[in-house]
Amino acid sequence: MARKFTPLELQIMQALWDRGPICIRDILESFPERDRPAYTTIQTTVYRLEEKKAVRRARKIGNAHIFEAVVTRNSTQRKLLDDVLRLFGGRSQPVMEHLIESGSLTLDDVKQAEKTLKRLRRKEKSE
Repeated sequence: MARKFTPLELQIMQALWDRGPICIRDILESFPERDRPAYTTIQTTVYRLEEKKAVRRARKIGNAHIFEAVVTRNSTQRKLLDDVLRLFGGRSQPVMEHLIESGSLTLDDVKQAEKTLKRLRRKEKSE
């Protein structure tokens, strides 16, 4: 089940998704040096993520707990996108328009979306 995350929690989840099970020190080092929060900030946030059941302690090496993501990147992305679409009354057109105008949506992205729509249509017809 996807949960709502703060920007810092999302950055920590990103580190866990990218690197797999890691300790708090490794999570800390995944942040750019100039924007790196304090160790205790990361530690507290990881413990909050643990309370939210988004991460768990996989094992302990010496004094270091190794944490791993429980929720997937995909489920989290889908939840965030659903939340964004809800802001637009469920309409995707304003979101697509913004992505096009900002240059974030390329012709290749549109072609891939068309392929996905066709695949889903074929799947619906076969069911």
